[in-house]
Amino acid sequence: DIGDNVRGKDLYLGNTHESTQRIILENNLKTIFGHIYEELIKNGSNGQIEARYQDDDKKNFFKLREDWWTANRSTVWKAITCHAGESDKYFRKTCGGSGKTATQTPSQCRCTKTSGANADKVPTYFDYVPQYLR
Repeated sequence: DIGDNVRGKDLYLGNTHESTQRIILENNLKTIFGHIYEELIKNGSNGQIEARYQDDDKKNFFKLREDWWTANRSTVWKAITCHAGESDKYFRKTCGGSGKTATQTPSQCRCTKTSGANADKVPTYFDYVPQYLR
């Protein structure tokens, strides 16, 4: 899952090749979030950025990655689903109400903006369920 990868919580268990790929991915993410961290510091934060992420001795940037995922989750979802066909369905009913009145998510797995409280929301919370329970 992309959220697990970004936040550094992907189990990615398997054969040696998969483990090697996970190490490569993790190193790339450290580099990317290292650049993001440096840009945040450059933009002047009066020490707030350093204070928020001070416990990261190994430069894994886990807290920054979690914050980034929280801020960008719906944008990533839109990017992933932007070319999904109209007949593509997502199994969780989230549009137009709650309980028995909810309908299947249409339009690239997002509710339309006119449908109410769940409008244009990411229709899954699996990225917050521990991976081994999914």
